[in-house]
Amino acid sequence: MSFCYKSARIWQLLGYFIIVIKIVLPLIIIILGVLDLGRAVVSSEQKVIKDAGGALLRRLIAAIAIFFLPTLIHFIFEVVAGYSEDVKNDYENCFDCLVYPNDKCDTTYDPNDGFFPTN
Repeated sequence: MSFCYKSARIWQLLGYFIIVIKIVLPLIIIILGVLDLGRAVVSSEQKVIKDAGGALLRRLIAAIAIFFLPTLIHFIFEVVAGYSEDVKNDYENCFDCLVYPNDKCDTTYDPNDGFFPTN
């Protein structure tokens, strides 16, 4: 019951990365979409306009997949955590650190707190 508590800082860092991606990705899609469609409209060629629309659609699908990433992570952790209560408690911390890195992530693990015997 200690893997996710021992590695909570790493999961929290990944959680922050996911938050940044969820903010930056829509901005990149909007900017690239406007640039591609603007170039296509200026060129006045139907094939270029169609290709730019297809590229925008693919980018939107990728963005939607990124937004559903926390749901996929939750599903995977629910499947893994279904084996025992100890495993579930441990993996809930992994999930919390990935999805809610600011609020629910428990990073209080101290490897020197009773872990190693003293002489």
